[in-house]
Amino acid sequence: MHDNFQGEQHPGVEPAPEATRGFRLNHSMLRVKDPEVSLAFYSRVFGMSVLRRLDFEEMQFSLYFLANLEADDQVPEDAAARSTWTFQQRGLLEFTHNWGSEEQEGRIYHDGNAEPQGFGHICFAVPDLHAAVAWFDENDVEFIKRPEQGKLKDVVFVKDPDGYWIEVVQPSLMANMGDA
Repeated sequence: MHDNFQGEQHPGVEPAPEATRGFRLNHSMLRVKDPEVSLAFYSRVFGMSVLRRLDFEEMQFSLYFLANLEADDQVPEDAAARSTWTFQQRGLLEFTHNWGSEEQEGRIYHDGNAEPQGFGHICFAVPDLHAAVAWFDENDVEFIKRPEQGKLKDVVFVKDPDGYWIEVVQPSLMANMGDA
């Protein structure tokens, strides 16, 4: 490992300005129709825990911040301290639930993969892709692409209850993916 790795260099990449030292991606947000359904899916199928729920009564929405907790994570019990801790983490998923959306018929949010394309997917890394596929089958998860399908072998895509795409990869199978 090289301690001073600054990222791959490509046209358009500039050195990180000193003013950005300490910046990190904390979370990505998905709008969810029914938080109970989405929370059940992400906790049961992907092992995520809710770190914090924030309600905004005047604006009629709630936020849920989810993470895959590690055994050594020391999550504060105090709600205010847990909020601060939550916003210091990496790789969180935020659900936004606009109150009343669960009463609407069908899927109500664009998944980003229909035209016009935009947002594409989130991704989970798993220790054993084939065990994960078996787990998804046991839990009736909807597949977009299984590992043996298409040109990208050993990459899985599934859908969540709102139709968002989730890529699932095994890091050790990614070493020779694409043009190295």
